Amino acid sequence: MITCIIRYRITPFGRDDFATYARNWGEAIPRCGADLVGYFAPHEGSATTAYGIYNIENLAAYEAYRARLAADPLGKANYEFAKSARFILEEDRLFLKNVSSPPSLKVQP
Repeated sequence: MITCIIRYRITPFGRDDFATYARNWGEAIPRCGADLVGYFAPHEGSATTAYGIYNIENLAAYEAYRARLAADPLGKANYEFAKSARFILEEDRLFLKNVSSPPSLKVQP
């Protein structure tokens, strides 16, 4: 399993548009095969940094997922919405693998 973290730089007044964009992905991403952790919009601090985070099996599964997302009607519409509204200034993807083990559960005597 790998985790994709997308860092967005949005316009300072693009929070509402980004929230709409995120809600649309909240429907389309799981339907197209990724395990969505969530989209995170600015709240305090930076007004221009946002994130999208999801898990996917591997890079081959990621490529198939991206093709399904590009063909999905809501996916297509959301790409067009972002393109026309121009609230995303930059978008960077980082793929990470969890290398920590979960904390052990201690049973109390």
